Amino acid sequence: MLLSAVNAHAQLTPANCGPLSNAYGPFDYRATRGEELAVVERFHFTPEMENLVRGTGKNLVGGDLDYTLRAFPNHHRALLAMMRLGERERTAKAAGANYQVECYFVRAVTFKPDDVVSRMLFAKFLLNTKRRNEALQQLALAQPHALNNPFSQYNLGLSFLEAEQYDQALKHAHQAMALGFPRTELRDQLQAKGQWQEPKPAPSEFMSPPPPAAAGDAPSAAAPDRPASAP
Repeated sequence: MLLSAVNAHAQLTPANCGPLSNAYGPFDYRATRGEELAVVERFHFTPEMENLVRGTGKNLVGGDLDYTLRAFPNHHRALLAMMRLGERERTAKAAGANYQVECYFVRAVTFKPDDVVSRMLFAKFLLNTKRRNEALQQLALAQPHALNNPFSQYNLGLSFLEAEQYDQALKHAHQAMALGFPRTELRDQLQAKGQWQEPKPAPSEFMSPPPPAAAGDAPSAAAPDRPASAP
């Protein structure tokens, strides 16, 4: 757990987590996968840095992660690496970084509010720092952007499961299943906790027609009024 993050989190806002403008970028990690990303990952987010082994030259790992997250504020793997680095160093601000760990999540969701993965990672950070209500807020903000994405629905289910919100986890599990997502770990974990229910059958698009009336039951067409025949 980040021991000092809990005391500092109340002051962290987009206004005091630094400007998003940057000499290189900022780029959307989801949409920019060309040379802009290749350059950053070639020099500042190598496998060694992602695994927190060492930075480039005299740089600390935190400095290279900071560079990556200033160029790509919603770089999902770099956000996860920064979270792990803060946990390893047991500090709110990793050595070499410009901002507190939480700020990188604030910056990511400010940069791209519709990024479901960034919000789920932020929720995980908040759960790790014992701030469950704030984590649930991030997951609630992510929900409208999951829509018909089975991967997002499934992972939101896992996030709600981690937050012990089993009704929400079940809802997203059903939605992922309906969208054809094949993995079953979410269902299995809900079953292990006694929280699984099979989805209810979808209502038929058209109601079944009523059975045909028996002979003689159908009313005849109304005859026009006329005087009774004379005897």
